Amino acid sequence: MSEIQGLFETMAGRFNSAAAAGLEAVFQYKLDEGDAYYVAISAGDCVLEKGEHDSPSVILMMDSQTFKEVLDGKTNGMQAFMSGRIRAEGDVMLATRLEALFPAG
Repeated sequence: MSEIQGLFETMAGRFNSAAAAGLEAVFQYKLDEGDAYYVAISAGDCVLEKGEHDSPSVILMMDSQTFKEVLDGKTNGMQAFMSGRIRAEGDVMLATRLEALFPAG
């Protein structure tokens, strides 16, 4: 397993189903290095898949270091977005729910 895949599996393992009540969304991640992954949230469940989704709700682009720092709680995702370290396309407001959906370790 690659380090990137391990990071995504860690993130998916922290899924907070209570924060996902009523949410139907696909978060597409495109890291500058490594493979693309997406997280599909539906009916309180979270499914992690490798690859690109046909119609993601929001696409999040960043380098793997930024992803790791946000996942570890060392960097605030919103601050990383505001400083340009995370770029987003689509329903950008969905990205504001990520901290509640996948709490930092």
